[in-house]
Amino acid sequence: MQPAFTALFMLLFVLLCFLGILANGFIVLVLSREWRRLGRLLPSDMILMSLGASRFCLQWVGMVHNFYLFFHLGEFSKGPARELFGLQWDFLNSATFWFGTWLSVFFCMKIANLTHPTFLWLKWRFPRSVPWLLLGSLLISTVVTLLFFWGNYAVNQGFFIREVFGNMTYMERVMRMEIHYFLPLKFVTLSIPCSVFLVATALLIHSLRRHAQTMRQSAHSLQDASTQAHTRALKSLIFFLILYILSFMSLIIDAVGFFSTENDWFWPWQIVTYLCTSVHPFILILSNLRLREVFRQLLLLARGFWLV
Repeated sequence: MQPAFTALFMLLFVLLCFLGILANGFIVLVLSREWRRLGRLLPSDMILMSLGASRFCLQWVGMVHNFYLFFHLGEFSKGPARELFGLQWDFLNSATFWFGTWLSVFFCMKIANLTHPTFLWLKWRFPRSVPWLLLGSLLISTVVTLLFFWGNYAVNQGFFIREVFGNMTYMERVMRMEIHYFLPLKFVTLSIPCSVFLVATALLIHSLRRHAQTMRQSAHSLQDASTQAHTRALKSLIFFLILYILSFMSLIIDAVGFFSTENDWFWPWQIVTYLCTSVHPFILILSNLRLREVFRQLLLLARGFWLV
């Protein structure tokens, strides 16, 4: 790839990250103000605030990590930078995936109309369990981070991979470690929240289908309030699901090492990887009445400032 195209994709990556940082920072700021004013947060706001905070930090860490990796590959590969960046990125990435999963579960519990006793019990119990689920997500993310940290430490020190993989060059050892340790670990740790996300989406689709059948049998309009709520939530969740799976697949493929810094498609692939954390916050802002109203006021204020 020509240097001009590399610079263009680097610029697009930076712009994408800054847009995501602004959107996630906006969500955290508005909900923090609400928390300070009321002294409490609704379960949905707890999830939104946690997700916004983790994405905000993740994008800063990811942006610094990518530029340091691109311009200082030698120092990154053999110095402590790999362990330091990995420690932060692995924790934030795992937490972000779990918080996103709980957001999808919340949508499902709030909108879906299912009569199974287990679902009804979960629907009653879930809002009260949100603080503990968020804390549990942080605990799981900590354990996952320690597992990745051990792998990065083994790669950096070389004591484990020398015994297992014998007389190989440093980069060959790193690639073997990526394939035989990091890839399975990443697949397992990300597949669990992704599976919960898929189940929540499937339940919401099933609920919408049953509700539509009931409306047809009773000769009621399919444009009733419940159907519209189902449809809006489903559209938002499916769009989130597409971005979520895209992020999941990009991280799995990235672990294989297809798009290293020497690859021409490194920066375009980074754009794909961070697309969910940058685009989805705007969907959350537009779909949330309180966030949308504050965002509209900010836009009017900015417009008035530029017209003065």
